[in-house]
Amino acid sequence: MKRTMVLVLVVLLSSVSLLFAAGSKETSGAPRIAVVTPYMANATTAYVIEAFKADAEAKGWKVSISDTAGDFGLLVSRIEDAVSQGVSAIVLGMGDPVQMTKGLDAAKKANIPVFGLDAGLVDGVVLNITSDNADLGRQTAKVLAEALGGSGNVVMYTHDPHPGVRARAVGAAEVFASYPGIKVIQKVHIEVPGPVDNARKITEDLITAKTPMQGIWAGWDEPAYGTTQALDASAVKTVKVVGIDGTDFAKGEIAKKGPFLATIEQDFDTMASTLVEVIADYFAGKKPAADLIQIPGKLIQ
Repeated sequence: MKRTMVLVLVVLLSSVSLLFAAGSKETSGAPRIAVVTPYMANATTAYVIEAFKADAEAKGWKVSISDTAGDFGLLVSRIEDAVSQGVSAIVLGMGDPVQMTKGLDAAKKANIPVFGLDAGLVDGVVLNITSDNADLGRQTAKVLAEALGGSGNVVMYTHDPHPGVRARAVGAAEVFASYPGIKVIQKVHIEVPGPVDNARKITEDLITAKTPMQGIWAGWDEPAYGTTQALDASAVKTVKVVGIDGTDFAKGEIAKKGPFLATIEQDFDTMASTLVEVIADYFAGKKPAADLIQIPGKLIQ
């Protein structure tokens, strides 16, 4: 009787051990990717991060997303949380890594690779994949300058905490400077979250103040959309607007032939899928040949 009970107990313990081992293998065998972002409220940020998540999960990876709604101090804490959880990799979704050095240092000490998805490059970031943002800025600035006949006052809507938008503004400013008749009269910071509402209010204030402006260059589509709303609701019909990102709402406004003249559609699907392959290669021991991949965009008018 005792021998039978012992045998039963051994079999049960063996079965439990096997189940536990199988379960542990399943959990530990799937890479865990932590995506951290301050900009999930932005339509394009949400799109590219969700595209990355879908591509990564198709490989069997586990993906978590943390959004700090513009709070970079909290973003650092989220990176440190991911490090303490022992994730396989961290992805920065459109945030300036210059403001995340404490978190990046923690990841580096833990040998956890960090990748940028339309973010930036600093020590501790293996690779950043993005558009050629300076070129996006140059292309849209040229469209606006040409639409103004090479002459007029321009207001620029920027957001320096985002490296990509910052680079676009630099590229746009270079183009405007090449037109003797174009003058940038203001550069205005647009708040995130809430860029549509913020840009609409700023534009309304500019209109009320009778600001002598003929064009508004926006570093991305959402402030361009808010600007268009303000212009449409006003008596001002001569100001022209450009944006960047190629969002559906931007395309819809451009099709109306109103103040919104052009945008550039970024290839976020290719950014997402390419980053997944880069990370997969990294896990397999193959490091990227360069630390920057730039994906071309498509001008839409």
